[in-house]
Amino acid sequence: MKKIVFIAAMVAASVYVVSCGKGAETTNTICTNTPVASDSIALINFATANSITTTKDASGVYYQIIAAGTGTTLPNGNSLVEVTYKGTLLNGTVFDSTAAGKTASFYLYQLIAGWQIGVPKIKVGGRIKLLIPSALAYGCQGAGTTIPSNTPIYFDVTLVNFQ
Repeated sequence: MKKIVFIAAMVAASVYVVSCGKGAETTNTICTNTPVASDSIALINFATANSITTTKDASGVYYQIIAAGTGTTLPNGNSLVEVTYKGTLLNGTVFDSTAAGKTASFYLYQLIAGWQIGVPKIKVGGRIKLLIPSALAYGCQGAGTTIPSNTPIYFDVTLVNFQ
């Protein structure tokens, strides 16, 4: 009887491993981010078409500080930032924004790299336009059906407050 239970357990485990392996094979795909430099022309063209005078950060993020803000400190990666923002694809499609008159709060370290690089350039009350290469945005994963893989994006962000 013990042998039958042992054999049944082994068969069940084998079936489980094989079925899990097949599921993993169909869901695991190779994801490769577009190099940051590959998005430069699209970002520069977007900036030109939209009269955005940019500076390029060493990371590859292009930005324009509209208002530097006030205060003596800048947010850092651990800051809880309260912001208003609008995010668009380079074709102008809005994919996310705060509602009129509302703010949103996030820990900066939980956001895409482009925000982690750009938002600490302004103080409270500051406003920045961020043109973010896909690798520093949502990369090869994209974001659902809204942001395709390897898509550079644009954000207009106002830092309302931070802690």
